[in-house]
Amino acid sequence: MQDIPAAVREMAHDAREASRFVAAATTERKNQVLRDTARRIQENRELLREANRKDLEAAGEKGLPAAMLDRLTLSDKVMDQMCRSLEEVASLPDPVGEIVRMWKRPNGLMVGKMRIPLGVVGIIYEARPNVTVDAAALCLKSGNAVLLRGGSEAIRSNQALAELLSRACSDQGLPEQAVQLIRTTDRAAVLELLKQEEFIDVIIPRGGEPLIRFVAENSRIPVIKHYKGVCHVYVDQGADPEMAVRICVNAKTQRPGVCNAMETLLVHEAEARVLLPRLAAALQAKGVEIRGCPATLRLVPFARTAREEDWGTEYLDLILSVKVVAGLEEAIDHIHRYGSLHTESIVTRDYERAQRFLRQVESSTVLVNASTRFSDGFELGLGAEIGISTTKLHAYGPMGLEELTTTKFIVYGNGQVRE
Repeated sequence: MQDIPAAVREMAHDAREASRFVAAATTERKNQVLRDTARRIQENRELLREANRKDLEAAGEKGLPAAMLDRLTLSDKVMDQMCRSLEEVASLPDPVGEIVRMWKRPNGLMVGKMRIPLGVVGIIYEARPNVTVDAAALCLKSGNAVLLRGGSEAIRSNQALAELLSRACSDQGLPEQAVQLIRTTDRAAVLELLKQEEFIDVIIPRGGEPLIRFVAENSRIPVIKHYKGVCHVYVDQGADPEMAVRICVNAKTQRPGVCNAMETLLVHEAEARVLLPRLAAALQAKGVEIRGCPATLRLVPFARTAREEDWGTEYLDLILSVKVVAGLEEAIDHIHRYGSLHTESIVTRDYERAQRFLRQVESSTVLVNASTRFSDGFELGLGAEIGISTTKLHAYGPMGLEELTTTKFIVYGNGQVRE
């Protein structure tokens, strides 16, 4: 890609042209593309493994951390998950053309709102090659064309996957330009992509906070973003201790390098003396380093002192901040002050306090008696997710098919004219 500005502009133009055909495609055709892609992934596992092996070797030579290598790996489990996501998205109702509301005016006009695609979606992401498939699947099913720019660390894996997607589009009668991957690792391509407001309708960055801030600061196109996932679990007074341990260990250790992993544990002071040492021991057994408030340090001898900056840190690692709180109000205040509007959970037996937590915590996903790890499009029944938005406009939380559409007004008349 020698002339990056010209090449990126041409790709954006082609995506805009392709979007018209994708928007008009039948549900059956879009589903055929997704199922064809799943078949191609199964048939080309060795090709994908080889591309991914080269990416992992290059990443290892660069000394990338273990959490990044985990995100980068195209294991059999990840490939199985990609295929399941494609099948799941294909099985979901098509939002395009849905009539959201319809009402009658006094003059007889019937006024309604219909779901339509956003148009062209630009995705800028790091590390995870499965994003290539998840993003393309959701965009295609919701009637959008997609322009993908993955990170340099996954360039070979992304190219191999994007090629399978483009072939599936072409074989099923859609323009192959409906799914395009920018094939250069030069950062100038990202800057050029962010200038294409004439052709691209929305940018969705997925990755670390530096990437998302870079995109937000340089884009001429609307950006749906979340900067980081400082997720909390609050263990309430009277909580089931077995449930609390199970949820907290899962939320922190099941996959610590992802944005919906717990980063801060809040424990009611009435439960702290007995339950906190047990929680801390279970977490330590999984390799978690505890950084605690003074009350935590008195109860957990192996904990380190938490500094002020710890409360707002997304560790993405086996490190956890722990604070003992006086009750629900202090827990909510702490989340309001240090949280990132991502995901919070309460472990409680009390219905009223659970309802207060749901109403008063502003984050995009709030759970009762469940791990924060469920803040995920696939787990919430969206088939997959294009990303998690902590920006209340235009979407909030995990984004699936509906969040990749907007609505337009439709009006049925019978000869009415305005007086």
